Amino acid sequence: MNLNCTHNIYFIGIGGIGMSALARYFVAQGKHVAGYDKTKTEITNNLEALGIEIHFEDTINNISKSFLNPEKTLVVYTPAIPKGHSELNYFLNNNFKVLKRSQVLGLITKDTYCLAIAGTHGKTTTSSILGHLLAQCGVEVTAFLGGISENYNSNLILKGSKVSVVEADEFDRSFLTLSPDLACITSMDADHLDIYGKAEALQDAFKDFTKRLKPNGKLFVKKGLPINGITYAVNEDADYSAINIRIKEGSYVFDVKTPSQHIKDILFNLPGRHNLSNALIALAMAIELGCAPYSLASALASYKGVKRRFTYQIKTEELVFIDDYAHHPEEINAVHQAVREMYPTKEVLVVFQPHLFSRTRDFIDEFASSLSQFDSILLLEIYPARELPIEGVNASWLLNKINNPNKALIKKENIVSEIKKSSAQVIITLGAGDIGVEVEHIKEQLSIAS
Repeated sequence: MNLNCTHNIYFIGIGGIGMSALARYFVAQGKHVAGYDKTKTEITNNLEALGIEIHFEDTINNISKSFLNPEKTLVVYTPAIPKGHSELNYFLNNNFKVLKRSQVLGLITKDTYCLAIAGTHGKTTTSSILGHLLAQCGVEVTAFLGGISENYNSNLILKGSKVSVVEADEFDRSFLTLSPDLACITSMDADHLDIYGKAEALQDAFKDFTKRLKPNGKLFVKKGLPINGITYAVNEDADYSAINIRIKEGSYVFDVKTPSQHIKDILFNLPGRHNLSNALIALAMAIELGCAPYSLASALASYKGVKRRFTYQIKTEELVFIDDYAHHPEEINAVHQAVREMYPTKEVLVVFQPHLFSRTRDFIDEFASSLSQFDSILLLEIYPARELPIEGVNASWLLNKINNPNKALIKKENIVSEIKKSSAQVIITLGAGDIGVEVEHIKEQLSIAS
């Protein structure tokens, strides 16, 4: 399909983080863009400010007539849309070209030099670091991000069309629509078992992804994963290594050993060894692309992060409030490691909203173990997202498994009052559901209290 010949792009689920990046891209390309989403959000408000027509009721009657011509309209949808969605079925049954978001991303990037970031954790941070590095080094790059970059206040970095940076999403095997020139795999922990069934099937999908590389393409792999490639590691011997790691004034300073050189005293402002690993692979891919190492070091020092990825909401001597998207046990472990490294003597309270009944069921013991590490835990009910309830799977079940006496199951409306009862100096909100909507209110109320 030739996207250049398509004038109208209609999105079903336009408010999703990946969908909205595509919508922004097509607006920049001069396309006529519109869409549907279930809920009005800050993302949809920002899209409407760009002139995009959006409605929030699943009905064909709300779609402009200009989008109802199958010869002129491409329909893009996300796998999170239910199969019974009336708009989706209308387009499917009336000869429209209907593609998944990942298929469209594959079409956009096939004629670019494509850098793809795969892995069950770290995709968004790594891709945003890489996009920022390339943009700052003058590369003509478009980066599609799965989060809002603090540097650009957007999930799209648009500096040219020769090079693309994309997240290779394993959900629904979406990454098998891509054909990258350079790719990395940051992690392969079991996840999305509602899609894959078993961890082995997920690993097989990652192996299939490696076969999608273009001829002469290069694959980077975090050391220890069961796939061959150019290795990278933190404080371990690898093709690319982060070594001599220090913490100065709350930031990392480290050296990078590459196959051919040693780059000293690189500054990185995000906490956590997982983020340091993400920065390392972004540097490695940019170096392989041909960027000058010391230009990259300067660019990395200016990187500010991604919203809801260890984002400081309050940072004073008396109180620290951090918000993070973590929704898998390994991600929670990474947040715990980061906060203990930065604040080793302070009491830490975590407020966690589980995401998906199936994920909670599949990793119940791992969630309990990761949460038990914090000094105290406030637990919200499970955010269902695309799922129906599963009998017996609820937050009370998880709470009972947490091996820590300082725990409680609370309602969203009581988050602030429960936090205020605590003596903790570090507060963390975690989860991929709608807990993020509460963050601004929590910040306001804690700022008043302090």
